Amino acid sequence: MINFEQNPDLLRKAERIVVKVGSSLVTNEGRGLDEEAIGQWCTQLAALVKQGKEVIMVSSGAVAEGMKRLGWRTRPKEINELQAAAAVGQMGLVQMYESKLRQSQIGSAQVLLTHADLADRERYLNARSTLVTLLGLGVVPVINENDTVVNDEIKFGDNDTLGALVANLVEADVLIILTDQKGLYTADPRKQADAMFVHSGRAGDLALERMAGGAGSSIGKGGMLTKILAAKRAAGSGASTVIAWGREPDVLLRLTQGEPIGTWLLAQTPKSQARKRWMADHLQLRGAVVVDDGAVHKVVHEGKSLLPVGMVSVEGDFARGDVIAVRSSAGEEIARGLANYASAEARLICRKSSTQFEVLLGYIGEPEMVHRTNLVLSPGGVSTHP
Repeated sequence: MINFEQNPDLLRKAERIVVKVGSSLVTNEGRGLDEEAIGQWCTQLAALVKQGKEVIMVSSGAVAEGMKRLGWRTRPKEINELQAAAAVGQMGLVQMYESKLRQSQIGSAQVLLTHADLADRERYLNARSTLVTLLGLGVVPVINENDTVVNDEIKFGDNDTLGALVANLVEADVLIILTDQKGLYTADPRKQADAMFVHSGRAGDLALERMAGGAGSSIGKGGMLTKILAAKRAAGSGASTVIAWGREPDVLLRLTQGEPIGTWLLAQTPKSQARKRWMADHLQLRGAVVVDDGAVHKVVHEGKSLLPVGMVSVEGDFARGDVIAVRSSAGEEIARGLANYASAEARLICRKSSTQFEVLLGYIGEPEMVHRTNLVLSPGGVSTHP
């Protein structure tokens, strides 16, 4: 269960990385934004971008910084006061990341998310499109939960979970969680002298949850447990997780060079297989598009996106972001994927070139009906009607 052989290529070959850093590190245990530490992380993020990697930073710290600016010594319990602190703190947090990244000639962008943004499929696609576009532009998105509008029903609850959800959203290769601990131990090393460090393990292993403070453990819940659960969630999309000490010198650069720092929690399902399983097995079909033979060839044999010009007809009633079937004119299901357009819009752009979309729809959207990254081929060509 523990001490799996670490694969240095896991991080060396990672192209898309999500880094999550917690409040205690960002704010130096609540004393205010740690300019030196944030500067060091931003220097490393910039170096990774210049190496050709795509990097997203998920950062806590807005509430803690807001409390300092407001002169509050005790964390408030009222949600409206927490939201006010977050609003004030976000100003300093984003400004710090912007200035530090700019020193390395790298652009940054603020992205605030709520659980509702990722639970709604259309908003999920919108958030994904924005982040992927920013990454393509060489910009580092700095993400935090939108604390100014969340309530107990829709908040993520912790930024470890947010980091995992972002890793799922953008199909990251690796999630790096920087914390104030070296990694995971078999027991609380402050209480048990014989506690052993866990160098690596399998994401989702229940024994790891017990070590970190799950059922049957004397260690308090929260802290490391949320990180273990985040690794489990990230593994659902094929992303492995590394938990490491955020103040380790050049931690991000050394990790991406394959140095065995921290605890590595390995996803057991490759990213491509994880996405295919999610798309093919776990989502209910809401409709379908019928395509011509040319489109079948492009999708099946050339691995191309599905373009509206190759669509013959649209079946069912579906929204943007719903999973739909792609069928040949003979009724054979050839693929499934996430629709970039609702059924009513899809009917308008059937057989049409993307140059006509603005006139037909009133706006310029994606050129594809289903982008190839959101499309998986159907095994066996089974025809399935919604």
